[in-house]
Order: sequence, then structure tokens, then C-alpha cells
Amino acid sequence: MSTQGAPESQLPTFTSPHQPIERKGSPWVRIVVYVVVIGLLGVIGWRIYQNQQIAKQQAQGAAKALAGQKVPVQVAAVQARPMPIFLTALGTVTPYMSVTVKARVSGELLPVKFTEGQQVKQGETIMVIDPKPYQAALDQAKGNLAHDQALLTNAQAEYARYKALFDAGVTSKETLDADKAAQGQYQGAIAADNAAIETAQLQLNWCYIQSPIPGKIGLRLVDPGNIITANTTNLVVINQFQPIAVYFTLPEEDLPEVLKKLAADKRLPVDAYDQDDTKKLTSGYLLTADNQIDTTTGTDKLKAVFENKDSSLFPNQFVNIHLTLENRPDALVVPSAAIQTGIQGSYVWVVNTDDKGAATAKIQTVKVALAEGQITILDSGVEKGQNVVVDGADRLRNGQAVVASVAKQHTGQTGATPQGGGQPASGSGTGHSAGSGAGKPASKEQQ
Repeated sequence: MSTQGAPESQLPTFTSPHQPIERKGSPWVRIVVYVVVIGLLGVIGWRIYQNQQIAKQQAQGAAKALAGQKVPVQVAAVQARPMPIFLTALGTVTPYMSVTVKARVSGELLPVKFTEGQQVKQGETIMVIDPKPYQAALDQAKGNLAHDQALLTNAQAEYARYKALFDAGVTSKETLDADKAAQGQYQGAIAADNAAIETAQLQLNWCYIQSPIPGKIGLRLVDPGNIITANTTNLVVINQFQPIAVYFTLPEEDLPEVLKKLAADKRLPVDAYDQDDTKKLTSGYLLTADNQIDTTTGTDKLKAVFENKDSSLFPNQFVNIHLTLENRPDALVVPSAAIQTGIQGSYVWVVNTDDKGAATAKIQTVKVALAEGQITILDSGVEKGQNVVVDGADRLRNGQAVVASVAKQHTGQTGATPQGGGQPASGSGTGHSAGSGAGKPASKEQQ
């Protein structure tokens, strides 16, 4: 429908969606709302500030009150005593040598010469394959040798006769040469017979299966009466227990120090502990390290050897390995409970007593060398005989007056005057260090 000629008042009007719609109302209402909101926020902020100030004043008051009181703490004395420094790792016991016995000839297995689990010596006969066929082959080879030796004797005699006739001009040179060649044939046959005899004798010897190593025999894998196939059938497994080996791994960052000491000392002491890392099983030495690092784990495999005279180690047993790198004659030792960690690093609370007998606590930063379980070795920061706080440190401030009492150790000894030789509680068996000693081996007291 055309809109030409229609008055403007009758034309339809359209409102743009982007055109703001005017709202009716006084702007004073919005101003009042804003003022009320700002006022509420100000009141809330002021209340929060007041509460913070009150809490601060209360904390300061509590600190002043605490500063005027003596805090009870338990202390232990810093000791200087011989301590071994070692790396720890999880190891797997492996036979020093292990042999899966197989027959080198085929035949019927006769009754065995051992008892399962028996200890055998090297060269001891443990099984027998029926030797009759191989004895017959040996006899046949010896018969062939006798036959060829007789032929050679006859050929030599004929050659001697024809040699005399040839010298007399009776026989021809061709006949003499034929007799000489016959001797060579029989000599070759005799050499072959001797080789056949050696082979038959060797196979006959192989019928008597001997233990290639000293060790313990496992369970029998084949019963007597079965037909054994040469170099195929597994008969029994023999493992050498004395000595015995333990394989374990160490991080590659520890390897240079270990190899350096191994080259200098030739044999580094190694102790094997049980799975709980609390009971020492036996002692041995480090034999060698593998010639390459495993790139997937960043570790290297090492091999330790133990005499194992009491058979305390058994193949595939998991043990905790303590590889001793050095022995410190005067290591500074403190209970691990005394070590604290903060923004300043590792530190301890040292209790000092003045001439009047007043005891105060003071923060002393320390350099931690090695730590495991209840024992921590320090490189520096404290001196022998100083008392360090092992319990109650959470209430202390620098210069805090304290009432010190001697802590009791788990061994029943006093912390301030402990006796040497106690075995500390074991850690996880993986060796760790604290503070500035990170990445170094863990240590434990010598047994």
C-alpha cells in the first residue's frame, strides 16, 4: 500500500535497537543509592580494620606475656662421634653364578645322583645318561683303529720289500710309489680313527653330567626314565650362594664419587639390611659398576658381593643396601627432631645458660650434611656439647627464656649425654638428606 500523500503523523515509526531508551525518574534517587552503598562499604572496611588492630594488639600482648614467661623445652646435646657416611638403595639378591644344566648327548636319563636342595661341589656327578650306546660307539672306533693299524703295518712291510727289489733293479719305480701311497692312506685312516675315538670318548664322558659350579641344586625338572634331547632339555638349575651377589642402582649424580672411591680403595664396604632396613643381615664389598647409565631412569647398576656363609641372603630376595663412602671420626650428630626449616634454611634452637643460670633459646642456622631416621649429621653451625631443642620449639622466639629438661631417647639414653653405639631407627631405605646436604647419601651409626 502506498504511503504517498499521507500526513507525517499517520506514518508508522520504528525505534532503532541501538537507540537508548530514555528512563523516566529523578537522578537524585541514584545519587542517594550510591551514597548509601559507599557508606556501607566504608563501615564494613572500618570494622575489619578495627578487628585487625584488636587482634594485633592481642597478639602483641600475648607475645609480651610469653616473653616474660619461661617456656619448658626438652634438649639434647650435640655429640661428636665416629659415623659412617653411606648411600642407600634397594637391591635384589642374585646368585653369584647360575647354571641351567642341559644334557650334551641324547639318551635315557638314569636315576639321579643328588637330592633336591643339596649342596654340590664343582665336578661332582649329578646325573647320568645311559652310556651303553656311546660305549659301543667308542669300542667300534677302537676296532677301526686296530684294523687300519694292521693294514698300515702290512703296507710298510710291502714297501720295504719292494724297496729292496727296486734297489736291485728287479721291480719298477711305479710299484714302489704305489706301495708308498698306500702307507699314506692307512696313516690318514689311523688319524681319522683316533679322532673318532676322541669324539666317542667325549660323548661317553658327557653321559656323566657333572656340576659346573659349586652351589645348591634346585628342584629336579626331569624325572628318570625320560628320553633327553641333547642341548634342549633343562634338567636342573644350580645356583651359587657362597659367595652371592646383590644388584642395586644409584642415581647418576652419585656415580662419580662412588667410582672415584672405588678406584682408590678397590673395595668399598657394603652392608645388607632386611626389608624394614632395621636388621643388618651381612656385610660385603662393592665389586663393580655397570659400564653404562640407563637413560630411561638416569641410574647405573652396581654389583656387590657377600660371602653369605650363614646363607642369610637368598636369590631374588629384596634387601636394603648401605654403601659406605667414608667414616667420619668426629661427626657432629644431633637428633633429627632438632632440625627446623624456614626461610633462612635449616636451623636449630640452641639453649644457652648464663652465669646466673638463666637459660635462653637462640636460633642458630646449620648446614645439614646427611640425615636418616632419628640421626642427623651436621657440617657446621653448632659445637660439641651444645644443647639443642628437640621438643617445644613451636613456642620459642629468639631470646626466649626457657626451662630446659633432658630429652629421653628411644634407646633409653638421655639426649644430653647419650652413649655411642646405639642403632638409630631406619628410614625408608632409599637414603635422603635435608637442608644444604640435599643430594648426598644418608648415614646410620655403625653397628
